[in-house]
Amino acid sequence: MKRLVLILALCAPLPAQAVEPGEILDDPIMEQRARDLSKGLRCLVCRNQSIDDSDAGLAKDLRILVRERLVEGDNDEEVLDYVVARYGEYVLLKPRFSPMTALLYLGGPLLLLIGGGLIWRQASARAAQPITTAAPLTQAERNRLHEMGIDPEA
Repeated sequence: MKRLVLILALCAPLPAQAVEPGEILDDPIMEQRARDLSKGLRCLVCRNQSIDDSDAGLAKDLRILVRERLVEGDNDEEVLDYVVARYGEYVLLKPRFSPMTALLYLGGPLLLLIGGGLIWRQASARAAQPITTAAPLTQAERNRLHEMGIDPEA
């Protein structure tokens, strides 16, 4: 049983810790702020990985830049503004709401509303149509059914 627990513990995925010991700030509060900011910034080499989790050289440079800005006294928003000014909006894992990203945030709900409206409109139109009855059988159709042994009057 102990072996099984040990094997499972060794096989469990561990979070990547790309931050090197030389990068860590002495102040634990500022270090936590730096880590929180780093988790929201995209590694430009790895694409959909944060700079906090990436081992890429550019990610390391960005982590150091974030820590330098915090040490200089910038607040979190100023640090993000500085990084975005240098690398563009793409560096944010969660883009800010702006006219450029409005379609990104509003596109899904807008398409859902339009699709729902079209489905509702089609359903309403079908419900409003009168139910038609089938045309009566011709004499030739009745004769054919009688030859097949089917009573056309049933």
